[in-house]
Amino acid sequence: MKTLLIVDVQNDFIPGGSLSVPDGEKIVPIINDLQDKFDLVIASQDWHPQDHVSFASNHDGKSTFEEIQLHGKPQTLWPDHCVQGTKGAEFHPDLITDKFETIFRKGTDKEIDSYSAFFDNGHLKSTGLTGYLKEKGTTELYLCGLAADICVYFSAYDAKKEGFKCYFIEDASKALDLEGFEKQKKELINMGIQIVTSDSI
Repeated sequence: MKTLLIVDVQNDFIPGGSLSVPDGEKIVPIINDLQDKFDLVIASQDWHPQDHVSFASNHDGKSTFEEIQLHGKPQTLWPDHCVQGTKGAEFHPDLITDKFETIFRKGTDKEIDSYSAFFDNGHLKSTGLTGYLKEKGTTELYLCGLAADICVYFSAYDAKKEGFKCYFIEDASKALDLEGFEKQKKELINMGIQIVTSDSI
């Protein structure tokens, strides 16, 4: 079965949002057109409590994008974003969600960040996505969304580690750090993840 995983196409990651990805809105029509090409369409949604540990506002004297150590790992401090129940956490209004069979929410534990749709950053807790995809019979997993260099990248990395044949849809994803993403693409390719464009699917 061919599955599409749409990662975090939410208002706070679109220009005008609190953690906007440049040109993030441009992927929405591409993702909408893609959905009919798949047997199964699912999405992930960043869903943070207001007191989430990754928010700079919850650390006195710290600034956004500053890096701290958290549970022995580096943690970027972000602007408040995708807070549960807020407009910023909602999917982009133009994103067609009718075909979404289910939505996997992540980042719900206030004590640890979760970039991947599969696990938190410490791999302490699973979202259940691996089991869901295997139960559904997913053989090929295509990933797209925001931001390409953070949540889509880590989701693709984990998906490959979990044994799925993975494809990263480049024109249906946008990165926060373009230069860093070029290096990450090489890592994904070296792992055996194919970089594709929407017109090749």
